[in-house]
Amino acid sequence: MQALIVIGHHDPRSLTHAIAHSLAEGLASAGHAAELADLASEGFDPRFSLADHAVHRRLAAPPADVLLEQARIDRADALVLVYPIYWWSMPALLKGWVERVFSNGWAFDFDGQHTVKKLRGMKVHLVGIAGADTGTFERHGYAEAMRVQIEHGIFDYCGADVLSSTLLPDSEGPDAAQWLATARQLGRDLFLTARSQIA
Repeated sequence: MQALIVIGHHDPRSLTHAIAHSLAEGLASAGHAAELADLASEGFDPRFSLADHAVHRRLAAPPADVLLEQARIDRADALVLVYPIYWWSMPALLKGWVERVFSNGWAFDFDGQHTVKKLRGMKVHLVGIAGADTGTFERHGYAEAMRVQIEHGIFDYCGADVLSSTLLPDSEGPDAAQWLATARQLGRDLFLTARSQIA
């Protein structure tokens, strides 16, 4: 099976990139394949433009870069988003990718009154890398915020199934490298079980 791993970080030397590559290594060790979508190095433009608005209103076809991303998702058996937590959410690079790629007519159909979920059967895994420690996120209810904003607000709206949400905390601490082994295990297990966890 194949996973599309979308990396929402601009620095190829970042822990986020290292985690994404470790996840891909875990997939390979389990006999699966991974395609890495490095949005920053590929030059993906996250700005939702007038052209994207025309797509949303069903007045134009999606631009070529959006069609390319949709095709990558279509050929994958699972979608994995790997990203740092910025301001308690996704970075603008990844959020803009979602806004542009998960468009009306492809991810959902909205006719002004009714919404049809078009991504039923899509399997999604979320891996957020956090600077703060687990206690901070627990005190402020981040797990629930992530569930509402991302799992429900994006993927459930389109009919996709979020099979796991993993938060890797304290990424700026001295033990951050431990998350590479966790990521490899996530990759090995990706097509085995559904789980939701804070590591």
